[in-house]
Amino acid sequence: MIRQLLICVILLVAAGFAWLFYVPGAPEVLARAGIAVPFGPASAEADAAPRGQRPGGGGGPGGGRGFAARVNNVVTTGVTFSTINDTLTAIGEGTPDRSVTVSAATGGELAEVLVRPGQVVAAGDVIARLDAAAQQIAVDSAALAIADARATLARTQGLASTNVVAGTALSAAQLAADTAELELRNAQMELDRRTITSPIGGSVGLLRVTPGNYVAAQSPVTTVDDTSTILIDFWVPERYTGQIEPGMSVNVAAVALPGQVFTGDISAVDNRLDPASRTLQVQAQIPNPDGVLRSGMSFTVSVSFAGERYPAVNPLAILWSAQGSYVWQYVDGKAKRVPAEIIQRNSDGVLVRADLKEGDAIITEGILQLSDGADVALLEGPDGSAAATAAAQN
Repeated sequence: MIRQLLICVILLVAAGFAWLFYVPGAPEVLARAGIAVPFGPASAEADAAPRGQRPGGGGGPGGGRGFAARVNNVVTTGVTFSTINDTLTAIGEGTPDRSVTVSAATGGELAEVLVRPGQVVAAGDVIARLDAAAQQIAVDSAALAIADARATLARTQGLASTNVVAGTALSAAQLAADTAELELRNAQMELDRRTITSPIGGSVGLLRVTPGNYVAAQSPVTTVDDTSTILIDFWVPERYTGQIEPGMSVNVAAVALPGQVFTGDISAVDNRLDPASRTLQVQAQIPNPDGVLRSGMSFTVSVSFAGERYPAVNPLAILWSAQGSYVWQYVDGKAKRVPAEIIQRNSDGVLVRADLKEGDAIITEGILQLSDGADVALLEGPDGSAAATAAAQN
């Protein structure tokens, strides 16, 4: 039993000596507690110093051996600034500037198709024609009727001038001529509707019908897309709604055209957010004079913003306390505690919200035993003098 107690005492004494010699700040802790130890690291430094410079005044009053204040050796790195949230990347889908589905205005047998898929047509060009034999006969008949009505009107007007016929006969002849003219116009309209034309200029899509088939009224025949300009619809997160506005420049890259980048601008911004996705629909306009971009392509859209600039510090410099994260700044040989709220972690540093300038010296090694205002010795790294000079010049 006594042997075990003796071993415990020896171990406790050895632990005490190890703490005194190897734990930074241990002599200072004893000194603040009023315990003077005549040996240890600080005592050796005091013995090596000249008598008049020893802690406690050497041999003067109260000149007993004390403990020298420990100066921590530190390594620093400079503060840099990084910009975040300066680029938005989104996926969009292309649509033509104008697009129409060409349909038959009336029903009938398709007589001929005058275009082929991919052909470029102008506004008013004929796409196809329906069989119009009956309508042509109606036009010819109406033309004969109006010619007869006009001849009758001319004769009646001549007789009316000599008072041979009554005024009522002249009125009836005039009405018959006007009615015949309306019949001709109606027959001509029915004939024109048998011809299917393109309302816009653009490229023709696939044909939905072939000659010989009966086409019902309003049946689609083909599509015509004006792709001289491509519109790209994409969606941006809610946080960017205050920064997106028409006229902003955008860069787009098509998945089908690797290595090619096209430039345009934002042409329209929706007036409301999608409540489900909390995103805002935006439309960009991309010139396409060569026609390499097609409707329906998917695009990667990039929009640049001013962004937000934050100080970037070495991850090793970040410490935490009950008040939050902080760093130690090296200022004129002393350690200064600076609160640093973490904004974003990157591979090359941690972005923080802190009162720091570019070039400030941040302590990255020797930080565990520091206190605010403690003396430190710089072993390696910048001392922040460049930042101080720049701040003075500004």
